[in-house]
Amino acid sequence: MKKMPKMEFDWRNFRYEFRAYLIISIGLLLYSFAWTELLIPAEVIGGGAGGIGAIVFYATGIPMGVTFMAVNAVLLALGFWILGPRFGAKTIYAVIFNSLALTVMQETLPPDLVGLEGDKFLSAILGGGIAGTGVGMCFSVGGSSGGTDILAMIINKYRNVSLGKLIILMDVVIVGCSYFVSWDLASVVYGYVTMFTLGTAIDWVLSGSKSSSQIMVFSTRYEEIAERVIHEVHRGVTILDATGWYSHTPQKVALIICRRGEASGVYRIIKEVDPHAFITQASVMGVFGEGFDALKTK
Repeated sequence: MKKMPKMEFDWRNFRYEFRAYLIISIGLLLYSFAWTELLIPAEVIGGGAGGIGAIVFYATGIPMGVTFMAVNAVLLALGFWILGPRFGAKTIYAVIFNSLALTVMQETLPPDLVGLEGDKFLSAILGGGIAGTGVGMCFSVGGSSGGTDILAMIINKYRNVSLGKLIILMDVVIVGCSYFVSWDLASVVYGYVTMFTLGTAIDWVLSGSKSSSQIMVFSTRYEEIAERVIHEVHRGVTILDATGWYSHTPQKVALIICRRGEASGVYRIIKEVDPHAFITQASVMGVFGEGFDALKTK
């Protein structure tokens, strides 16, 4: 009889997924804190499922977490169908985690914890910034906080449109509808301030997480450097032919494209293999292809 092949545990994939869910959890805690301790106490409306939850809370007293879960139940099916099961798993986790976090924080933390409940403008700026940072962290690892984020990611899958701008456009209607609950035009204006700050924070976080580095390494030990970068940093290496014009000596140059956060790992390898290597680094804002971002056109 044939022996069944031994199944090996994929530690690399496990570490990647664990890190992704950890970042999503931290991002959602920031999002929930911004709503329960800054926006809700100051009676500021925002967008997305959180904004709908806030409107319902002001009108009926139903906790935000309950409405947040109900709104996302419909959108989850749509996101799972279009964006795939992996996205669905992360978003299901995010929706459940966020609903619990919103409910627990709203019921346990005092609304005057930050002490800005009397300052709508500052609450809108800080609340939108913190909430946007949390949502951006979720987006950076392929997750979502639910609500209009799901619709934004569906559109972004097919079009090169800023996620932050998409969310702002869809949330304009939600914030506008809050006028019919509060009958206060100032609250609507503060809601738009929150939206703008949130969208800007999302784009800021995502532009930082997606920026890349182009590293060129001039070293006689290029083969060893290339092998270690491939196996330890898990990035490809291209070897270029070059000629030193002063010495007219032919040499090899290792070209490495990696995420900005991975550059330190590349530098560590270069220093261990050849401390005297000549290195140049350039910042690259757009890298498209295998291992990086997909190229999308209108």
